[in-house]
Amino acid sequence: MSVLTEMAQRAHTIAILGHERPDGDCVGSCLAACNYLREQYPEKRVQVYLEKPADKFAYLRYFGEISQDAQEEIPYDLCICLDSGDKSRLGAFTRYLDQAGQSLCLDHHITNRGYAGENVVWPDASSTCEVLFNFLDEGKISRETAECLYTGIIHDTNVFKNSNTSARTMEIAGKMMAKGIDFGRIIDDTFFRKTYVQNQILGRALLESIAFMDRKCIFAAVRRKDMIFFGADSSDLDGIVEQLRITDGVECAIFLYECESHMYKVSMRSNRHVDVSKVAAFFGGGGHVRAAGCMMSGSVHDVINNLSIHIAEQISCQDSGICNG
Repeated sequence: MSVLTEMAQRAHTIAILGHERPDGDCVGSCLAACNYLREQYPEKRVQVYLEKPADKFAYLRYFGEISQDAQEEIPYDLCICLDSGDKSRLGAFTRYLDQAGQSLCLDHHITNRGYAGENVVWPDASSTCEVLFNFLDEGKISRETAECLYTGIIHDTNVFKNSNTSARTMEIAGKMMAKGIDFGRIIDDTFFRKTYVQNQILGRALLESIAFMDRKCIFAAVRRKDMIFFGADSSDLDGIVEQLRITDGVECAIFLYECESHMYKVSMRSNRHVDVSKVAAFFGGGGHVRAAGCMMSGSVHDVINNLSIHIAEQISCQDSGICNG
């Protein structure tokens, strides 16, 4: 019996939390856990709390029942935290973790140091959905739960292209496909399909991108005035940093957008040599070796200059072959 099953069986009320600005793996893992637990324990209260996810995930069962209410006075017996490498990333919903009788964190972020009562962190896993799969009874996974798990896997592996994709990842994805999910539609509708606004803002970001460090790095920035002009929100920025990453000759890509005046959400991706999780961690963020992020203040110039110092050190180390670990 898995630790998830043991803890769920002892609880009457269960809260499920994910990180701020939830992505595909966050939404997928939270709703996969919700679907599975509601199916196995219909007598229990199971509630997901997240900031409003992108509408493209609305096909997942119970998407419409995700709560954005961080003020409910419900002391949960169990709080399950998924895909959040740091307690602070739970945002206003942290209160449900603090007030819960017991807590469990399932994650795959290498920067996660464990903030729940029980913590399972597998940095080598492709996604939190891959971690979660190992704590479910495969025979009891429904098609609806499989849709959630598959969604999370494709989003955190960039549709099986990232270096975190393993033979085990592909095996699990195959098992989910065998549940009868419409995997082609899931990939097209949530990963590749873009709205007119998304195409417009992507084009603007690429047009104004700047290569530096002998074209080994590239960055693009979207300011609040741009977001207002295009009528876009943060969910419309998905995929920009990945498009920058695959620029010929680039090792590290940086994308930042202005959340508040002179406050930027930074996303970094690397191809082979730069550990962007170390760069992000220095600035209070986190993530994975090849994909990480953080929040930074100042002008675009300030942010890029500060990041460049740390990225340049790693690139210089790789070029010289002399590294200090």
